[in-house]
Amino acid sequence: MLEIEDLHVSIEEKKILNSFNLRISPGEIHAFMGPNGAGKSTLARVLAGHPAYQIVGGSIKFEQAELLALEPEERAQKGIFMSFQSPIEIAGVTNFQFLHAAYQTRKETIQEEEFDKILTQKMKQLSIPLSFKTRCLNEGFSGGERKKNEILQMNLLEPKLAFLDEIDSGLDIDALKWIAEKIQENFTENKALCLITHYARILNYIKPHFVHVIIDGTIVESGDYSLALKVENTGYHAH
Repeated sequence: MLEIEDLHVSIEEKKILNSFNLRISPGEIHAFMGPNGAGKSTLARVLAGHPAYQIVGGSIKFEQAELLALEPEERAQKGIFMSFQSPIEIAGVTNFQFLHAAYQTRKETIQEEEFDKILTQKMKQLSIPLSFKTRCLNEGFSGGERKKNEILQMNLLEPKLAFLDEIDSGLDIDALKWIAEKIQENFTENKALCLITHYARILNYIKPHFVHVIIDGTIVESGDYSLALKVENTGYHAH
């Protein structure tokens, strides 16, 4: 599904990713761990098409087609999704308006009445209060509510490849279990999931097929779930 070869990325002339290589196939769950500033979030943003980053070299292919030439909205339409570590607020735009617009871009043109039925069903499946519809996007939302909103977006848009950037940060144990449960309910063998995290705790609920340790913009070690436990015990200095 995704093939990254010898990728080099800079921002304001500072190298962020160096000789980065990665392959992801449908049905796989990958976890990315590493210290602050290692390049984990940069990877997700580059895949999403954030304009602040300069691609110095290398290639990214999504379903065998070159990704780097595509605009961010084109990448989203092809099925790439990124949840933000700190989802932004958009005052004056309701959740319903935002999700309706996103759904029409990703899935199909649909009237508000019909979309409301789909959204209501999704929210009930996820046990998300229907009051979320009329609230402005993330405005006044708690940290947990913002993360639930990201999961709602993912379930509604049904991406092929989802990058979740620290979806577990700032959550209490009940919220963490809810997030993990809903992520797994949405996951199928034709999708791929990437979890960016500092801690192994979410991986206790969502077992990854591969764990990658990123340091100084490159993958220094890959393994299975046991690598995440090793990192928690030894820290990153051992890598």
